Amino acid sequence: MSQTVRNLQFAADKKWVLPETFKNALRVLNEKTTADWVKASISELVIDQSWTELNDRFYKTLSFGTGGIRGRTIGKIVTKAETGTPTPLGRPQYPAVGTNTMNFFNISRATQGLVNYVKKNFTPVEPNQKAKIVIGHDTRHYSREFAEFTAQLVADMGADAYLFESERSTPETSFAIRHLEAQAGVVITASHNPSHDNGFKVYYEDGAQVVEPHASGIITEVNAITSELILEPALDKGTIHGVGREIDEAYTKKVIGLVLDPTLVAQQSQSLKIVFSPLHGTGAKLVPRILKDLGFNFSLVAEQTEPDGRFPTVLSPNPENAEAMALGMNQAIREGADIVVATDPDADRMGAAAKIETGEMVLLNGNQIGSLMAWYRTKKHFELGYITKENASHAALIKTFVTTDLQKAIAKHFGVKLVETLTGFKYIGEKLRIYTAVVIDHKKMSERDWRELSEGAKRDLLLKFSTYYIFGGEESYGYSANEYARDKDANAAVAMLCEVAAYAKSVGKTLITLLDDIYADLGYFSEKLGQLTLEGAEGAMKIQKVLASFDIQPPTGFGSEKILKVEDYAKQDLVDVDGKTMPKEKMFIFHLESGSRIAVRGSGTEPKVKFYMFGQTLPTLGTKFTITELAEAKAATTLYLDSLWETVKADAQLRMD
Repeated sequence: MSQTVRNLQFAADKKWVLPETFKNALRVLNEKTTADWVKASISELVIDQSWTELNDRFYKTLSFGTGGIRGRTIGKIVTKAETGTPTPLGRPQYPAVGTNTMNFFNISRATQGLVNYVKKNFTPVEPNQKAKIVIGHDTRHYSREFAEFTAQLVADMGADAYLFESERSTPETSFAIRHLEAQAGVVITASHNPSHDNGFKVYYEDGAQVVEPHASGIITEVNAITSELILEPALDKGTIHGVGREIDEAYTKKVIGLVLDPTLVAQQSQSLKIVFSPLHGTGAKLVPRILKDLGFNFSLVAEQTEPDGRFPTVLSPNPENAEAMALGMNQAIREGADIVVATDPDADRMGAAAKIETGEMVLLNGNQIGSLMAWYRTKKHFELGYITKENASHAALIKTFVTTDLQKAIAKHFGVKLVETLTGFKYIGEKLRIYTAVVIDHKKMSERDWRELSEGAKRDLLLKFSTYYIFGGEESYGYSANEYARDKDANAAVAMLCEVAAYAKSVGKTLITLLDDIYADLGYFSEKLGQLTLEGAEGAMKIQKVLASFDIQPPTGFGSEKILKVEDYAKQDLVDVDGKTMPKEKMFIFHLESGSRIAVRGSGTEPKVKFYMFGQTLPTLGTKFTITELAEAKAATTLYLDSLWETVKADAQLRMD
């Protein structure tokens, strides 16, 4: 028994490390294939008595959820063994050691499980045909190494890997899966998380993140893998194909095609001034080209344009944060720009700010951005004659349950269907697959036949036989408006929001005053997101404790408000507007007597419990808000939500203690 093992045993006996921590660390130390630097890293943490760090790294094996895996790839404490020879950007040579961290061990588990599932469910249509898996990655630490490692594993296991030549956005990878007629796809990314994180996001052949039954099937296969090494490498290995420019061209054409009124854009494109930032991520690949091809007058935030996994100019590369948008907003003020748009590292989320009368820039939240696009695109579809009163019931806006109810009001105002899904764009992607499949089945065409149709022909068929997707999104800054990519698409969102800004400019408005016009017509809707961040092994247990408490001891009210109805999405059999039974998910929605509601759920990507609070103030039936009335509605709703959060937060604290 080594000294490291003896010291670990002593720490376990003293309860300084959890039993699972001891078990998992011991297994890694005893594995014959474990590299010397990995053993040295564990030894350092033991010698330094870094018990909290050890627990965080080893208290469990990183879970493969329905979307993939995500976790720290750089520890809170970086050992000398991990540091090795730092890269030019100062990144440690090796990713963090641990069964609960993002490293080659967990990438291998995820890849092997995915390939095993794909091969079991793949039926070749040609002799010697192999399954295809597309692999993309963002600009994060280790993303390229993880992507290349994944591609090699895929090939060694007997499938063909289609690896992007360099960083690309998540929605482009989603598009590429169907474009290349692949069976699955992987994106190495942790989206908008801090720089120390990375992840492995999984897509199936429909281009969307996996849902049931594939999700459970893949999870089962991943959980069966216990070694980084392939147990049975394929005799007939696959090939690694490099992809890039051809996919870029096809995808970019689709994005540009989302603009509904090219004439309007051309008329306003030079007078409308735009500032764009990719926040050191993949948006730099195609967004400047998209804006240029559309003729927009734009400038780049130079300090944030180069790919850099450190994200050195921001605390976190999240475009919903004012801090991340600050450089772009300051540049916009200097240049007299109308809007700022920014994309996160894998370009699936977009944040924005808009100019107000004083020349200052004001941040828009995800609900406001989505609502502006939903309103404009629905209005424009009617003006262009694509949607009419006769077929409007076959057109839909789609949103998640935790996204603003303003979009419900927009759908009702125009007479189109409003579809609500569970949190996660994979459920919107699933809807797009279902709506498309109805037409494909009815017309007895192939998926390839469908993809080769013009957008107008697709729209007409969906409006006649199924449901046509106008626009969809979620409050967490994800949006899309077409099924060519079945995930949220920030590249597309930039083009779409700039078109809305061009429209606003054409009628003498800004995005802010246009939004106020919508509020005046439909009512003022506002939301507040409260979050409890609970990191590490101890935090994970507290998150489970808080969520379980709503089952064990459900609230009867919040403050002076009684709860009229509770929706428990883990236990109740709930159906959506299409009559489809929704999957079970740990989420509660409490409907209050004031007409407001509160949604509670654990984040699927971050160590957080999230509390979504919804407030609204409506004008008198048949009237619109005056300027004064709207100001009063805003103030009253904001005050109400602030007070409600204090009550909810106090309740959550009691549940956590």
